[in-house]
Amino acid sequence: MTSSKNSKDLVQGDMIYEGKAKRLYATDDPNKTIIEYKDSFTAFNGEKRAEMSGKGRLNNLISSAVFEYLAGSDVPSHFIERIDENRQAAVRVKILPLEVVVRNITTGSLCKRLGVQEGIKLKRPLLEFYYKDDALGDPLVTEDHAILFGWSTEEDLFQIKRMTMRVNDLLKNLFSSLGIVLVDFKLEFGKDGSGQLLLSDEISPDTCRFWDSSTGDRLDKDRFRKDLGDVLGAYEEIWRRLSERNK
Repeated sequence: MTSSKNSKDLVQGDMIYEGKAKRLYATDDPNKTIIEYKDSFTAFNGEKRAEMSGKGRLNNLISSAVFEYLAGSDVPSHFIERIDENRQAAVRVKILPLEVVVRNITTGSLCKRLGVQEGIKLKRPLLEFYYKDDALGDPLVTEDHAILFGWSTEEDLFQIKRMTMRVNDLLKNLFSSLGIVLVDFKLEFGKDGSGQLLLSDEISPDTCRFWDSSTGDRLDKDRFRKDLGDVLGAYEEIWRRLSERNK
């Protein structure tokens, strides 16, 4: 998304929302918001928590770079531009209460839920929907659930699936060029004031699973979930490779 006004000139107002990893602020433009990335880590629906200085900076840098890459392929998103190391400007949207998960390789909750072996490369991407509700543990839902309970429309789901599969192809190509396997990832979508559906939230090691294509090392939040250590080092490595690509 682009703007006629320099987003770095936006006046930051009151905080309108605080989540596990980000704060959202109103601005002097009612159609725009400022997103500030926090240094917080959470896992298992907030049961495990930690603070690591520099984490917010890395997620902001990485997510901004990925949104810019997707914009180059005309993927519509809420992202406008990065303001500084911890903040970015975005279109103000109403988030749909659905998390969209794409799995290219089996791991995580999929293995636990179905008893399948980790590391199976799927014949095609597996797309899943989860209802965004921490109190319920973000349960897996079907498309019919989403439509019948008013969380999305059939038309929106069609667009979401089409956009998600395109994002998967684009991100797989991007990270493959960096020596990284895109194992799985989560997306969220929102609608702006005119009702346009936009890719929203963030795309970072918090929301994606990245494995080094040579060593298999985890380069994502699994290092925090599983107490593998050097969590920020993994995030730094993702940013290093992305930034080297852009030089």
